[in-house]
Amino acid sequence: MVAQKEEKSAVEMKTKPDHPEISVVIPFYNEEGNVIPLLKKLSERMFTLDRSYEIICVDDGSNDGTLAKLKEGVDSFSSVRAIVLRRNFGQTAALSAGIDHSYGDIIVTMDGDLQNDPNDIPKLLEKINEGYDIVSGWRKDRKEPFFMRRLPSMMANWLISRASNVKLHDYGCTLKAYRRGVAKNLNLYGEMHRFIPALASRYGASITEVVVNDSPRQSGKSKYGIARTYKVILDLVTLKFFLNFFHRPMLLFGLAGLVSATIGIVLLANGLYIRAVLHETISDKPRITVVAPVTIVLGVQLLSIGLFSEMMMRTYHESQHKPIYSVRDVLEKKRDDETDG
Repeated sequence: MVAQKEEKSAVEMKTKPDHPEISVVIPFYNEEGNVIPLLKKLSERMFTLDRSYEIICVDDGSNDGTLAKLKEGVDSFSSVRAIVLRRNFGQTAALSAGIDHSYGDIIVTMDGDLQNDPNDIPKLLEKINEGYDIVSGWRKDRKEPFFMRRLPSMMANWLISRASNVKLHDYGCTLKAYRRGVAKNLNLYGEMHRFIPALASRYGASITEVVVNDSPRQSGKSKYGIARTYKVILDLVTLKFFLNFFHRPMLLFGLAGLVSATIGIVLLANGLYIRAVLHETISDKPRITVVAPVTIVLGVQLLSIGLFSEMMMRTYHESQHKPIYSVRDVLEKKRDDETDG
Protein backbone atom coordinates (compact mmCIF):
# COMPACT_ATOMS: atom_id res chain seq x y z
CA MET A 1 0.00 0.00 0.00
CA VAL A 2 2.84 2.38 0.91
CA ALA A 3 4.64 1.45 -2.31
CA GLN A 4 1.51 2.25 -4.32
CA LYS A 5 1.20 5.68 -2.65
CA GLU A 6 4.89 6.43 -3.29
CA GLU A 7 4.47 5.39 -6.95
CA LYS A 8 1.38 7.61 -7.35
CA SER A 9 3.20 10.52 -5.71
CA ALA A 10 6.12 10.12 -8.12
CA VAL A 11 3.76 10.10 -11.09
CA GLU A 12 2.01 13.29 -9.92
CA MET A 13 5.33 15.04 -9.38
CA LYS A 14 6.41 14.04 -12.84
CA THR A 15 3.23 14.94 -14.66
CA LYS A 16 2.07 18.02 -12.71
CA PRO A 17 5.12 20.20 -12.05
CA ASP A 18 5.03 23.96 -11.57
CA HIS A 19 6.55 24.36 -15.03
CA PRO A 20 6.03 21.32 -17.30
CA GLU A 21 8.36 20.71 -20.21
CA ILE A 22 5.57 19.66 -22.59
CA SER A 23 1.96 20.78 -22.94
CA VAL A 24 -0.35 18.70 -25.12
CA VAL A 25 -3.39 20.69 -26.30
CA ILE A 26 -6.43 18.82 -27.62
CA PRO A 27 -9.68 20.45 -28.82
CA PHE A 28 -12.82 18.30 -28.50
CA TYR A 29 -16.18 18.83 -30.16
CA ASN A 30 -18.74 16.03 -29.81
CA GLU A 31 -16.11 13.31 -29.29
CA GLU A 32 -17.55 11.52 -26.24
CA GLY A 33 -16.55 8.09 -27.55
CA ASN A 34 -12.92 9.13 -28.07
CA VAL A 35 -12.11 11.14 -24.93
CA ILE A 36 -11.17 8.42 -22.43
CA PRO A 37 -9.43 6.08 -24.95
CA LEU A 38 -7.34 9.00 -26.21
CA LEU A 39 -6.41 10.28 -22.75
CA LYS A 40 -5.45 6.77 -21.64
CA LYS A 41 -3.29 6.12 -24.71
CA LEU A 42 -1.74 9.58 -24.58
CA SER A 43 -0.98 9.46 -20.84
CA GLU A 44 0.69 6.07 -21.17
CA ARG A 45 2.86 7.30 -24.04
CA MET A 46 3.80 10.61 -22.43
CA PHE A 47 4.80 8.91 -19.17
CA THR A 48 7.38 6.79 -21.05
CA LEU A 49 9.15 9.93 -22.30
CA ASP A 50 10.48 10.62 -18.80
CA ARG A 51 9.73 14.34 -19.24
CA SER A 52 7.27 16.45 -17.26
CA TYR A 53 4.04 17.19 -19.11
CA GLU A 54 0.46 18.37 -18.92
CA ILE A 55 -2.55 17.55 -21.08
CA ILE A 56 -4.98 20.38 -21.77
CA CYS A 57 -8.36 19.39 -23.16
CA VAL A 58 -10.64 22.07 -24.58
CA ASP A 59 -14.37 21.38 -24.83
CA ASP A 60 -15.49 23.51 -27.77
CA GLY A 61 -19.17 23.73 -26.85
CA SER A 62 -19.97 20.02 -27.29
CA ASN A 63 -23.65 19.06 -27.10
CA ASP A 64 -23.16 15.35 -26.43
CA GLY A 65 -21.47 13.63 -23.48
CA THR A 66 -17.98 15.00 -24.18
CA LEU A 67 -17.95 17.29 -21.15
CA ALA A 68 -18.92 14.46 -18.80
CA LYS A 69 -16.12 12.32 -20.24
CA LEU A 70 -13.65 15.17 -19.79
CA LYS A 71 -14.66 15.48 -16.13
CA GLU A 72 -14.04 11.75 -15.81
CA GLY A 73 -10.66 12.18 -17.48
CA VAL A 74 -9.67 15.00 -15.10
CA ASP A 75 -10.54 12.77 -12.14
CA SER A 76 -8.75 9.73 -13.58
CA PHE A 77 -5.51 11.27 -14.88
CA SER A 78 -3.48 13.64 -12.74
CA SER A 79 -1.89 15.28 -15.78
CA VAL A 80 -5.17 16.39 -17.38
CA ARG A 81 -6.81 19.82 -17.22
CA ALA A 82 -9.99 20.78 -19.07
CA ILE A 83 -10.96 24.17 -20.48
CA VAL A 84 -14.69 24.47 -21.17
CA LEU A 85 -15.79 27.08 -23.72
CA ARG A 86 -19.25 28.66 -23.44
CA ARG A 87 -20.24 27.64 -26.97
CA ASN A 88 -18.81 26.21 -30.17
CA PHE A 89 -16.23 28.75 -31.33
CA GLY A 90 -14.40 26.51 -33.82
CA GLN A 91 -11.14 24.62 -33.80
CA THR A 92 -8.94 27.70 -34.17
CA ALA A 93 -10.44 29.34 -31.07
CA ALA A 94 -10.26 26.07 -29.12
CA LEU A 95 -6.58 25.61 -29.95
CA SER A 96 -5.90 29.23 -29.05
CA ALA A 97 -7.63 28.79 -25.68
CA GLY A 98 -5.57 25.68 -24.97
CA ILE A 99 -2.30 27.39 -25.90
CA ASP A 100 -3.17 30.41 -23.75
CA HIS A 101 -3.74 28.14 -20.75
CA SER A 102 -0.59 26.05 -21.27
CA TYR A 103 2.68 26.29 -19.36
CA GLY A 104 5.00 23.95 -21.25
CA ASP A 105 8.21 24.97 -23.01
CA ILE A 106 7.06 22.83 -25.94
CA ILE A 107 3.41 22.81 -27.02
CA VAL A 108 2.04 19.83 -28.94
CA THR A 109 -1.40 20.06 -30.58
CA MET A 110 -3.46 17.13 -31.78
CA ASP A 111 -7.03 16.23 -32.74
CA GLY A 112 -9.44 14.61 -30.31
CA ASP A 113 -10.74 11.99 -32.75
CA LEU A 114 -7.95 9.41 -32.23
CA GLN A 115 -6.79 9.80 -35.83
CA ASN A 116 -3.54 11.37 -34.61
CA ASP A 117 -1.30 8.79 -32.98
CA PRO A 118 0.29 9.73 -29.61
CA ASN A 119 3.17 7.42 -30.50
CA ASP A 120 4.27 10.00 -33.10
CA ILE A 121 4.89 12.69 -30.48
CA PRO A 122 8.50 11.56 -29.82
CA LYS A 123 9.26 12.14 -33.53
CA LEU A 124 8.09 15.75 -33.21
CA LEU A 125 10.08 16.30 -30.01
CA GLU A 126 13.20 14.85 -31.61
CA LYS A 127 13.02 17.45 -34.39
CA ILE A 128 12.34 20.22 -31.89
CA ASN A 129 15.49 19.14 -30.04
CA GLU A 130 17.40 19.55 -33.31
CA GLY A 131 16.63 23.27 -33.17
CA TYR A 132 13.41 23.69 -35.15
CA ASP A 133 10.70 26.04 -33.90
CA ILE A 134 7.75 24.19 -35.47
CA VAL A 135 7.45 20.54 -36.47
CA SER A 136 4.38 19.65 -38.52
CA GLY A 137 2.95 16.18 -39.00
CA TRP A 138 2.58 14.81 -42.52
CA ARG A 139 -0.15 12.18 -42.94
CA LYS A 140 1.54 10.59 -45.92
CA ASP A 141 -0.77 7.55 -45.99
CA ARG A 142 -4.19 9.05 -45.25
CA LYS A 143 -7.15 6.76 -44.51
CA GLU A 144 -9.83 8.97 -46.08
CA PRO A 145 -11.84 9.12 -49.35
CA PHE A 146 -9.74 10.48 -52.19
CA PHE A 147 -12.16 12.80 -54.00
CA MET A 148 -14.00 14.16 -50.95
CA ARG A 149 -11.05 14.64 -48.58
CA ARG A 150 -7.60 13.89 -49.95
CA LEU A 151 -7.85 15.66 -53.33
CA PRO A 152 -9.18 18.96 -51.90
CA SER A 153 -6.51 18.73 -49.20
CA MET A 154 -3.75 18.25 -51.79
CA MET A 155 -4.98 21.29 -53.72
CA ALA A 156 -5.20 23.40 -50.57
CA ASN A 157 -1.70 22.37 -49.45
CA TRP A 158 -0.30 23.32 -52.87
CA LEU A 159 -2.03 26.72 -52.82
CA ILE A 160 -0.92 27.51 -49.26
CA SER A 161 2.66 26.46 -49.99
CA ARG A 162 2.77 28.68 -53.08
CA ALA A 163 1.19 31.65 -51.32
CA SER A 164 3.35 31.47 -48.20
CA ASN A 165 6.62 30.06 -49.61
CA VAL A 166 6.55 27.55 -46.74
CA LYS A 167 6.53 24.15 -48.44
CA LEU A 168 4.61 21.56 -46.42
CA HIS A 169 2.76 18.47 -47.62
CA ASP A 170 0.02 18.58 -44.99
CA TYR A 171 -1.07 21.91 -43.54
CA GLY A 172 -4.30 20.33 -42.30
CA CYS A 173 -2.65 17.93 -39.86
CA THR A 174 -3.33 19.18 -36.33
CA LEU A 175 -0.48 17.09 -34.88
CA LYS A 176 2.27 19.70 -34.54
CA ALA A 177 4.89 20.75 -32.01
CA TYR A 178 5.84 24.35 -31.26
CA ARG A 179 8.37 26.11 -29.13
CA ARG A 180 6.50 28.15 -26.56
CA GLY A 181 7.84 31.50 -27.77
CA VAL A 182 6.50 30.88 -31.28
CA ALA A 183 3.08 29.58 -30.25
CA LYS A 184 2.47 32.46 -27.82
CA ASN A 185 3.27 35.04 -30.50
CA LEU A 186 0.44 33.90 -32.77
CA ASN A 187 -2.95 35.60 -32.71
CA LEU A 188 -5.38 33.19 -34.34
CA TYR A 189 -8.76 34.05 -35.84
CA GLY A 190 -11.30 32.44 -38.17
CA GLU A 191 -9.97 29.14 -39.51
CA MET A 192 -6.34 30.22 -39.37
CA HIS A 193 -5.05 27.28 -37.30
CA ARG A 194 -4.13 25.38 -40.46
CA PHE A 195 -1.91 28.31 -41.51
CA ILE A 196 0.13 28.47 -38.31
CA PRO A 197 3.45 27.45 -39.95
CA ALA A 198 2.94 30.08 -42.66
CA LEU A 199 2.02 32.75 -40.10
CA ALA A 200 5.02 31.84 -37.95
CA SER A 201 7.30 32.27 -40.96
CA ARG A 202 6.64 36.02 -40.57
CA TYR A 203 8.71 35.90 -37.39
CA GLY A 204 11.50 33.87 -38.98
CA ALA A 205 10.50 30.57 -37.35
CA SER A 206 12.32 27.47 -38.60
CA ILE A 207 9.84 24.84 -39.79
CA THR A 208 10.05 21.20 -40.80
CA GLU A 209 7.74 18.19 -41.05
CA VAL A 210 7.82 14.50 -40.20
CA VAL A 211 5.74 11.60 -41.47
CA VAL A 212 3.10 10.54 -38.94
CA ASN A 213 0.42 7.86 -38.78
CA ASP A 214 -3.18 8.48 -39.79
CA SER A 215 -5.68 6.14 -38.17
CA PRO A 216 -9.28 5.71 -39.37
CA ARG A 217 -11.94 7.27 -37.16
CA GLN A 218 -13.37 4.72 -34.71
CA SER A 219 -16.13 6.78 -33.11
CA GLY A 220 -18.17 9.90 -33.87
CA LYS A 221 -18.54 11.84 -37.10
CA SER A 222 -16.02 13.95 -38.98
CA LYS A 223 -16.47 17.73 -38.69
CA TYR A 224 -14.74 18.35 -42.00
CA GLY A 225 -16.11 18.31 -45.51
CA ILE A 226 -15.66 19.73 -48.97
CA ALA A 227 -18.08 22.55 -48.05
CA ARG A 228 -15.29 24.11 -45.95
CA THR A 229 -13.22 24.75 -49.09
CA TYR A 230 -14.54 28.28 -49.58
CA LYS A 231 -13.48 29.16 -46.02
CA VAL A 232 -9.97 27.94 -46.78
CA ILE A 233 -9.83 30.10 -49.92
CA LEU A 234 -11.00 33.22 -48.06
CA ASP A 235 -8.55 32.59 -45.22
CA LEU A 236 -5.81 32.06 -47.80
CA VAL A 237 -6.44 35.58 -49.12
CA THR A 238 -6.18 36.86 -45.54
CA LEU A 239 -2.97 34.88 -45.04
CA LYS A 240 -1.41 36.38 -48.17
CA PHE A 241 -2.24 39.87 -46.94
CA PHE A 242 -0.80 39.17 -43.48
CA LEU A 243 2.41 37.71 -44.89
CA ASN A 244 3.09 40.38 -47.51
CA PHE A 245 1.33 43.57 -46.44
CA PHE A 246 0.46 43.38 -42.74
CA HIS A 247 3.10 45.89 -41.64
CA ARG A 248 2.92 48.00 -44.82
CA PRO A 249 -0.68 47.95 -46.14
CA MET A 250 0.07 51.03 -48.27
CA LEU A 251 2.19 48.82 -50.52
CA LEU A 252 -0.96 46.97 -51.55
CA PHE A 253 -3.61 49.68 -51.56
CA GLY A 254 -1.22 52.44 -52.64
CA LEU A 255 0.08 50.51 -55.65
CA ALA A 256 -3.45 49.59 -56.76
CA GLY A 257 -4.57 53.19 -56.24
CA LEU A 258 -1.68 54.62 -58.24
CA VAL A 259 -2.28 52.21 -61.12
CA SER A 260 -6.00 53.02 -61.20
CA ALA A 261 -5.47 56.78 -60.95
CA THR A 262 -2.74 56.70 -63.62
CA ILE A 263 -5.04 54.88 -66.04
CA GLY A 264 -7.75 57.47 -65.42
CA ILE A 265 -5.38 60.42 -65.85
CA VAL A 266 -4.00 59.00 -69.11
CA LEU A 267 -7.52 58.49 -70.46
CA LEU A 268 -8.53 61.98 -69.36
CA ALA A 269 -5.45 63.52 -70.99
CA ASN A 270 -6.26 61.61 -74.17
CA GLY A 271 -9.80 63.04 -74.07
CA LEU A 272 -8.51 66.58 -73.63
CA TYR A 273 -6.14 66.10 -76.57
CA ILE A 274 -8.96 64.81 -78.79
CA ARG A 275 -11.24 67.68 -77.78
CA ALA A 276 -8.75 70.57 -77.71
CA VAL A 277 -6.29 69.66 -80.46
CA LEU A 278 -8.22 67.44 -82.86
CA HIS A 279 -11.49 69.28 -82.20
CA GLU A 280 -13.45 66.03 -82.13
CA THR A 281 -16.33 65.15 -79.85
CA ILE A 282 -15.73 62.79 -76.95
CA SER A 283 -19.36 62.19 -75.96
CA ASP A 284 -19.36 58.95 -77.93
CA LYS A 285 -16.18 57.65 -76.26
CA PRO A 286 -17.17 55.89 -72.99
CA ARG A 287 -13.54 55.13 -72.13
CA ILE A 288 -13.12 58.86 -71.61
CA THR A 289 -16.51 59.92 -70.29
CA VAL A 290 -17.05 56.91 -68.00
CA VAL A 291 -13.87 54.89 -67.44
CA ALA A 292 -11.55 57.87 -66.82
CA PRO A 293 -13.48 59.47 -63.93
CA VAL A 294 -14.32 56.08 -62.37
CA THR A 295 -10.67 54.95 -62.33
CA ILE A 296 -9.51 58.29 -60.91
CA VAL A 297 -12.08 58.18 -58.10
CA LEU A 298 -11.23 54.51 -57.43
CA GLY A 299 -7.53 55.38 -57.25
CA VAL A 300 -8.17 58.14 -54.72
CA GLN A 301 -10.29 55.76 -52.62
CA LEU A 302 -7.64 53.05 -52.64
CA LEU A 303 -4.95 55.53 -51.62
CA SER A 304 -7.22 56.72 -48.79
CA ILE A 305 -7.77 53.13 -47.62
CA GLY A 306 -4.00 52.65 -47.65
CA LEU A 307 -3.45 55.73 -45.50
CA PHE A 308 -6.14 54.70 -43.00
CA SER A 309 -4.67 51.18 -42.87
CA GLU A 310 -1.23 52.61 -42.14
CA MET A 311 -2.67 54.68 -39.29
CA MET A 312 -4.51 51.64 -37.90
CA MET A 313 -1.32 49.58 -38.05
CA ARG A 314 0.62 52.21 -36.12
CA THR A 315 -2.19 52.43 -33.56
CA TYR A 316 -2.16 48.62 -33.22
CA HIS A 317 1.56 48.49 -32.47
CA GLU A 318 1.85 51.64 -30.36
CA SER A 319 -1.26 51.17 -28.20
CA GLN A 320 -0.41 47.57 -27.33
CA HIS A 321 3.36 48.09 -27.34
CA LYS A 322 3.68 45.30 -29.87
CA PRO A 323 7.05 45.27 -31.65
CA ILE A 324 7.29 44.70 -35.37
CA TYR A 325 9.97 42.08 -34.77
CA SER A 326 10.42 38.83 -32.85
CA VAL A 327 13.58 37.99 -30.90
CA ARG A 328 14.74 34.36 -31.01
CA ASP A 329 17.41 34.65 -28.32
CA VAL A 330 19.68 37.11 -26.53
CA LEU A 331 23.37 36.28 -26.40
CA GLU A 332 25.57 38.10 -23.93
CA LYS A 333 28.81 37.56 -22.16
CA LYS A 334 28.54 36.47 -18.54
CA ARG A 335 29.64 39.00 -15.94
CA ASP A 336 32.65 38.24 -13.77
CA ASP A 337 30.53 37.93 -10.62
CA GLU A 338 28.39 35.26 -12.36
CA THR A 339 31.39 33.20 -13.49
CA ASP A 340 32.97 33.38 -10.05
CA GLY A 341 29.88 31.78 -8.53
